[in-house]
Amino acid sequence: MIDINNESDLDVDVETLLRLVQHHLLELHVSPDAELAIVLVDEAAMAELHVQWMDEPGPTDVLSFPMDELRPGTAEQVTPPGLLGDIVVCPQIAETQAETAGHSLLDEMKLLTTHGLLHLLGYDHAVPDEERRMFALQRELLTHFASAERRRRRA
Repeated sequence: MIDINNESDLDVDVETLLRLVQHHLLELHVSPDAELAIVLVDEAAMAELHVQWMDEPGPTDVLSFPMDELRPGTAEQVTPPGLLGDIVVCPQIAETQAETAGHSLLDEMKLLTTHGLLHLLGYDHAVPDEERRMFALQRELLTHFASAERRRRRA
């Protein structure tokens, strides 16, 4: 079960984000019965969470709160159902980052949501090897989703 709640003032394509997460969970062999919450919040709410959980001032783009420490499965052994956790994204910060990067808010939201999901599944980027592995998988997932979306639109 995937629940997306937009508490921000920005209009975000939550249907695409839902398809994105469903696609990624399938690619990562995570049970479709795993539970995930995605909350889109404004800068003030994100700043509060950032201080409370990371002890860092100001808003950030995405935070992840893992619950059952689920990890990706394999084609032979799908990850069992459980609580993946929560992903919190700030669309206002995403909008600024999207402008800087030269792409759409939706593209930035897809990137941040993917990034947050990988954190829930145990990926990190604290050291260079982990960063290379996580960011390569992030790019691969986003590329595969873009291809799936093109096929979906043609159908």
